[in-house]
Amino acid sequence: MLVQLAIRDIVLIDRLDLEFVAGLSVLTGETGAGKSILLDAFALALGGRGDGSLVRHGASQGQVSAVFDVPADHAARAVLKANDISDDGDLILRRVQMADGRTRAFINDQPVSVQVLRATGSALVEIHGQHDDRALTDPASHRALLDAFGGLEDLAADVAGKHAAWRKATQSLAQHRARLEKARAEGDWLRHSVDELGKLDVQPGEEEALAERRTHMMQAEKIAVDLKEAYEGVGGNGSPTPSLAAIIRRLERRGAQAPRLVEPAIAALDQALNALEEARIALQTALDEADFDPAELERLEERLFALRAASRKYDVSVEDLPALAERYTADLAALDEGEGQLQALEQADRASRLAYEARAAVLSDKRRATAGQLDAAVNGELPPLKLDRAKFTTSVESDKTLASPDGFDRVEFWVQTNPGTRPGPMMKVASGGELSRFMLALKVALADRGSAPTLVFDEIDSGVGGAVADAIGQRLARLAGRVQVINVTHAPQVAARASTHFLIAKQAEGKDRVATRVSPLDTDKRREEIARMLAGAHVTDEARAAADRLLGGGASDPASAGRAEIGTRNRR
Repeated sequence: MLVQLAIRDIVLIDRLDLEFVAGLSVLTGETGAGKSILLDAFALALGGRGDGSLVRHGASQGQVSAVFDVPADHAARAVLKANDISDDGDLILRRVQMADGRTRAFINDQPVSVQVLRATGSALVEIHGQHDDRALTDPASHRALLDAFGGLEDLAADVAGKHAAWRKATQSLAQHRARLEKARAEGDWLRHSVDELGKLDVQPGEEEALAERRTHMMQAEKIAVDLKEAYEGVGGNGSPTPSLAAIIRRLERRGAQAPRLVEPAIAALDQALNALEEARIALQTALDEADFDPAELERLEERLFALRAASRKYDVSVEDLPALAERYTADLAALDEGEGQLQALEQADRASRLAYEARAAVLSDKRRATAGQLDAAVNGELPPLKLDRAKFTTSVESDKTLASPDGFDRVEFWVQTNPGTRPGPMMKVASGGELSRFMLALKVALADRGSAPTLVFDEIDSGVGGAVADAIGQRLARLAGRVQVINVTHAPQVAARASTHFLIAKQAEGKDRVATRVSPLDTDKRREEIARMLAGAHVTDEARAAADRLLGGGASDPASAGRAEIGTRNRR
C-alpha cells in the first residue's frame, strides 16, 4: 500500500508530505483547492505523462516521491527484478519534472525509463474517476479480471504454456516444410554441387598455403640464374679456392725460415678459404631450394584457379567452401530423409494443438461458470447504487479461430441500464455517473482479486444524492477492508465513513502567492468539515448535528443528512 507521498514545487504545492495508512482515506475541500493537482502529481510519480507546466512558477523543477510497502511476492517486485533494480524493503517511486518539459524517473534511487516506472506504478495503484475508463475499455483486461475473480490464473498460465509449445511446434514444422520444398526444387543442383565440392575437397588454410608456395616459386625462378653464376664463381671452374690452397702450401714450406712474416698471411688465407667454403654451401642450399619442377608450379596454379572459380560460383570465400559443402549435404539428407521427419513434425504439431485446445476448452467452461458468479456479485451491488433496474453481464464468446495465449475466449463487460433497452459494452451504454457506479460495484465484487493494492477514486460520487452517496461510502468502506482506498469526494456521506480524513485548502503566502496545503483532521475539525460539506460556506448548528449523526453511525440513515443539507441551504 501507499505509505508516504512527498511533493515539491508542483503547481500550487511548494512542499507537501503526507502519510497514509490502510483502510479508507478521503480528501475533501472546496472546489479549486488543489485536489486535482494532488492527483496529477501522484499520477506523475506512477509514470503518467509529464508536462513542464506542472512545475511551480519560479522553480526550475518539481519532484514527486511515493513510498509503497508491498509483500515480497507482489507483481511490482517482479517488474523490478526483471529490470535488475534492487527491491529490498519499501519501493520508492520518484519523478523529477523539469520546467523545460524533460523528466527523470527513479525507483529506489536507481534511474529507470518511464516505461518501467509506469509498469511498476500500474501494479501498485489504480486511479479511477467518473471519466477514467482505463480499467474498463480493453476487453483483454476484462478477461484478466474474470480469471482473477474465479482464481483461474494457474489454468490460464497452463493454457499460455501449451499455446507457446504449439506455436513452437508449428514454427518447426513450417521451417522444415520450407527447407524440404527448397531441397526438392534444387535437388539436382544440390547433388551436382555436393559432388563437385566433394571432389574439390578444400582443406582449411589451403588457399593461403598454395598462394605462399606459388609466390616463393616465382621469386626463386627469377633469381636462379644469379645464384648459379655466383656458385660458379665461388665453387665452380672459376673458383679461386685451388689457387689459394696452393699459395698456402708454398707459404707453409717457407714458414720455418721467416715465421713472423709468413704465419699471419697463412691465417688470413685460411679464413678466406673457410669463408669461400661457407659461401659455396649457402649458394648450394639456395640452388637446391630454388630448384623446382615447372610442372609443380603449373599444378599449383591450376589448383588455385579451381578453388577461386568455385568461390566465385558459389559466392562464398574459399575458406567457407567446406561449410557450404556440409550445408548442401545436410539439405540433401533432409531431402532424402525429410518425409519421415515431416510426418513426425506434423504429428507433434497436431498433438500440441489438441493439448492446447483441450486445456483452453476447460478454461472456457470455467470462465462461463465464473461469469455467472461475477454477474450475480456485481448485480447484487447495483440496487443500493440506484441502479436497481440495470443489469451487468459478462459476455464470454468462444471462437477457436481466435486461439491465443489467453485461450479462445473474448470477454467483455456488458450492461443494460433499463429494462427494454438493448445491452451493450459498458463504455458505450453507461453514462459517466453510471459508469463510475458500475465500476465501483465491479471493484467491490472483485475486492482484492485482480486489483492493485491501492485504489484511488476521484469524485466517483459526483452528482448523486444522499442515499446513493451513502451506498457508495458503504462500498468504499467494505473495499477498504481488503485493499487501501483513497477517495477524493464532495459527499459528506462518503467522507463520514473514512478512517483517515485530509482537508485540502488554499493558503495565502504573502501578497501575490497562494499555496495548496493538505492537513489531517482530528475529530472536531472533521466534524466541522463534514458540516461544511452539508451546509456550504455558512455552517449551521443543524449541519453540525447532521455531521455528528453521520460520524456516529447515522450514515445508515442518509435521508436525514440529506434533509439537514437541504434545510440549511434553504435558510441561506
